Amino acid sequence: MELAKRQSTATRNSFLGRLRKDVFTNKYVYLMALPVIAYYVIFHYVPIGGLVIAFQNFNAFKGIFGSEWVGWMHYTDFWNSPYAFRVVRNTLLINIYQILFAFPAPILLALLLNEVRGRMFTRTIQTVSYMPHFISLVVICGIIVDFSQSEGVINDIIAFFGGERSNLLMQSDLFRTIFVSSGIWQEMGWGSIIYLAALSTVDPHLYEASSIDGAGRWRQLLHITIPALIPTITILLIMRVGHIMSEGFEKIILLYNPLTYETADVISSYVYRRGIQEANYSFGAAVGLFNSTINFIILIAVNNFSRKYLKESLW
Repeated sequence: MELAKRQSTATRNSFLGRLRKDVFTNKYVYLMALPVIAYYVIFHYVPIGGLVIAFQNFNAFKGIFGSEWVGWMHYTDFWNSPYAFRVVRNTLLINIYQILFAFPAPILLALLLNEVRGRMFTRTIQTVSYMPHFISLVVICGIIVDFSQSEGVINDIIAFFGGERSNLLMQSDLFRTIFVSSGIWQEMGWGSIIYLAALSTVDPHLYEASSIDGAGRWRQLLHITIPALIPTITILLIMRVGHIMSEGFEKIILLYNPLTYETADVISSYVYRRGIQEANYSFGAAVGLFNSTINFIILIAVNNFSRKYLKESLW
């Protein structure tokens, strides 16, 4: 027992000694890391304490310590709401569509760009595809609204082929298609950067050896290029699935309207109306905590599944 205690103390002292030496040796690196650490502490860890208002009837004048405790009332209110099923269903469907269609889009673009040999052509495509990412979301939504109007560009094309003009954003059955496809256009180029970086690490000798063995471009793609991307795809997919119950409210509230609530209203936009516009902060905190808990459980489950069957995981 005494021996184990001495070994534990020696290990701790050794760790602190190494840490002290490392800080002294790399003091400028630690100095540069301080703002990042401060950012996460101030804006990501300190606000966690405010989650207690999810179990209170928070009153801004009474504060956290003076507000009334109500337990699980806000959670039961949410699930007893006539809109609970609708917003959960819409959130899940939009995220599933994005995983099915938006997630593979940057992978396909990266694979295509990797096969193109003309550097000027490749750079032009990359620049054009990256540009939408740098445009403000408000401007992007303004473009979508203008293009979707009865006199917009999309309706001009529909009318050219004999179709009838209509305001596309006023049709609830088209909202998810417009939302997901516009997201692909905006983020496909930017998302391909990670996959192009992963492809740049592939040893060129593998392609030369396979070419000598008679493998064409298609065989090289199947047996060298795609396997090289699998670890990156797996990690990013795990992270994406971990947000399957979350969808930012900014783009939703800029595009939806009461006519499309049936397919467009998601958890975050519902919480925005109830929590922010009606100043029901406790309700918003309760639903946000519920959302984060579900996402965390899904992330753990998917990561464990991937580690067991695909041999790739976040940790």
